[in-house]
Parts: sequence; C-alpha cells; structure tokens
Amino acid sequence: MKEIRTFEEAIEQNARSLKELGINGTLFWAYRTSKETGNELIDFNEVIWDYDIEEIAQTLRANDITEFTISSTFSSLIETLAAFEKQGISMAGLTTVKARYTDWKTGEHALIPAIKMTVK
Repeated sequence: MKEIRTFEEAIEQNARSLKELGINGTLFWAYRTSKETGNELIDFNEVIWDYDIEEIAQTLRANDITEFTISSTFSSLIETLAAFEKQGISMAGLTTVKARYTDWKTGEHALIPAIKMTVK
C-alpha cells in the first residue's frame, strides 16, 4: 500500500489529535486499518461522512493515490458515491478486500466484496 508520510508520523508519535495535525480522521482510520489487514489499497470499511469527501479527495491527490476501495455497506452509500463523483472520483468495478475480522474457517482475514474507486 502506498504510504502517506504524515499519517505514518502521526502513528509513530501516537498523536492525540489528528485534527491539530491537519489529518482527516475518516481517511486516517481507513488507511491505518488497511495497513493492519494487509490490503493493497486504502479501504473504507466504515461510514464516510459527506463533509469529509472533499478533504479526502484532496489528500489522496496530494499523495498521488489513484485508487481506493469501499467495503462498507452503510445506508447512504449511493449519496457518498455521487459526492465522490463530483470530486472526480468514480467507480471502477468490484473487487475483494481483506476484512478486519478473521474467517473462523481459515484463520485468515475474510475476503469481502468492495467497490474499486479511481481518482482522476
């Protein structure tokens, strides 16, 4: 997964306030969990707040990140996808990602469906 240096520094420093560091919390937690699960792309597995989308798009572009996934099944997903589209980020099909939880049969992270997104 492509590294975001400011996020890595916040993790190393055990930062108390992401906001004070100018880091979007929604993107940060998606990044951190994706690293922990071993996903190749940042995966949003929780709610993405509409007011975060513009900042998420700016941060992704500033760090040359051109793809990410959304595996969350929250109820306002269609509105979120439309808001990403307004920021020049579009759906690019379906894929699978590693979930945060372990599949009890395999002992590995479960594989779950996700929407692949492309940042233009």
